[in-house]
Amino acid sequence: MTAEILILTLFFLFMINTPIAVAIGTASLAAIAVQGDFSLMMVIQRMVAGTDSFHLMAVPLFMYAGVIMEKGGISQRLIDFANALTGWLPGGLAAVSIVSAMFFAGISGSAAADAAAVGAVLIPAMKRSGYPSDFSAAVQASGGSLGVVIPPSIPMIIFGFLTGASISRLFAAGILPGLLIGVSLIGVSTLIAWKNGYAPDTVFSAANIVKTFQRAFLALGAPVIILGGILFGIFTATESAAVAVVYALFVSMAVYRKIGVKDLFPIFGQAGITASVVMFIIATASVFSWIAAIEDIPASLAGNLLGITEDPRLLLLLINLVLLTAGIFVETTAALILLVPMITAMLPSLGIDLIQLGVIVVANLAIGMLTPPMGICLIVSASISGDRIGAVSRRVIPFLLILIVDLAIISFYPPLTMWLAGLINT
Repeated sequence: MTAEILILTLFFLFMINTPIAVAIGTASLAAIAVQGDFSLMMVIQRMVAGTDSFHLMAVPLFMYAGVIMEKGGISQRLIDFANALTGWLPGGLAAVSIVSAMFFAGISGSAAADAAAVGAVLIPAMKRSGYPSDFSAAVQASGGSLGVVIPPSIPMIIFGFLTGASISRLFAAGILPGLLIGVSLIGVSTLIAWKNGYAPDTVFSAANIVKTFQRAFLALGAPVIILGGILFGIFTATESAAVAVVYALFVSMAVYRKIGVKDLFPIFGQAGITASVVMFIIATASVFSWIAAIEDIPASLAGNLLGITEDPRLLLLLINLVLLTAGIFVETTAALILLVPMITAMLPSLGIDLIQLGVIVVANLAIGMLTPPMGICLIVSASISGDRIGAVSRRVIPFLLILIVDLAIISFYPPLTMWLAGLINT
């Protein structure tokens, strides 16, 4: 009965909108109570063990870096440069929103931080320029999902922590898929803008591109330093997060002078609250995963899927469907910890590399960030625009469709993920 109590309690708590970490922790406690062989002290021990990892130190650090860059004027300079690059397209601000999200994704590692930092500037700007409010939110939500695909990526760090996969290789593997998704989202937004007669917001100017690039040069240096240091083996992914924080503080305080010492406490407080939510989910989910492993749930679920088909392509398609469905109802961090053990149990039957599997998992969960009720990018963007979730959800459908096409390419064309990853030896 332990496995049944664990799963049924979790689903019931999700259905009544219990907070994710509380739902997972309560389901775990219920299962332990039914099982009867373990002390409740084991819950505390497993929670501590689940977060006691050098790799996971990168999670709060990247969140700190993202908040510092948002408050320190770095985000605005990236947006100005993106506007010079793509603002001349039909519906130029929509393309600017996505390009800005791509730039910020190379810094923050978080989709929520990406959507919030860029959306706070561009959603109001799009509304002032006459774009429909729900369309503005849908574009920003779609662009925000890139925050977990383009490295650095907090979900990739968690996947590496769970599976032992090289985080440096995961980051390298996410670069080309991230660019593919970004370009495809720009294509969809431009097509919608052209169809609806949304005019360009600026004219093409090489001089303006050069000017805004010079202003954004130090801001653009952040992703170059972070990714370059990781890919060339200068520092680890966790160390790169610390480098990102120091770099962001230096640029924001010493160069742009947008942040003073008095601003640091509220900035660290905001980032700390966000990071604590993620770490609390990881802590409770580690207890859940421990109980699931004892009850052999991942192997049983994997066996059920393998019983449906042994064809690697069909099996991969089924896994994508499971992940897409999970992304609708379960928060990204929790979904990773709950599902990755099951999926990696099927790795020999899939015939793909663990690194490619990691990118596939993250890409699936990025799509889940655009779907209610748990779509964090959808929620953040709708809250900024003031629209109902349902209205933004309808507007986001074209972007979801192209993301599913991109997911199919990522899943069934290994060179897209493995070419750059194959160049990394760490």
